[in-house]
Amino acid sequence: MTERRAILSGSTFEEQIGYARAVIHGNSVHVSGTTGFDYTTMTISDDVAEQAEQCLRNIGAALAEAGCTFADVVRVRYLLPDRADFEPCWPVLRRCFGEVRPAATMLVCGLADPRMKIEIEVYAQRPAR
Repeated sequence: MTERRAILSGSTFEEQIGYARAVIHGNSVHVSGTTGFDYTTMTISDDVAEQAEQCLRNIGAALAEAGCTFADVVRVRYLLPDRADFEPCWPVLRRCFGEVRPAATMLVCGLADPRMKIEIEVYAQRPAR
């Protein structure tokens, strides 16, 4: 039977909406769209690059709990309400993904809260055990 396990971050959104920060299914790790909220304080910066940094900290924690690192990411999606906010995030994103080179897509769309300027979703493959 294939392992399936949910990873929770403690975000109030997970409880209110009914989802997990990430789900491990076999060797695949699916990390939900993750915003720039600091989930311990439920605060968010007004700066899009700082939000991207916090997204990646949140994602990094989920990946670590799943037994992965950013080096295991094979797919990333960037969701932004304003396309002009994407380029200021590139240096932040390059630090995590520049060597890894996952498949990537950027979408312009509305997000759940007007304070959110970026949401990042990743898929990773856990190392064979």
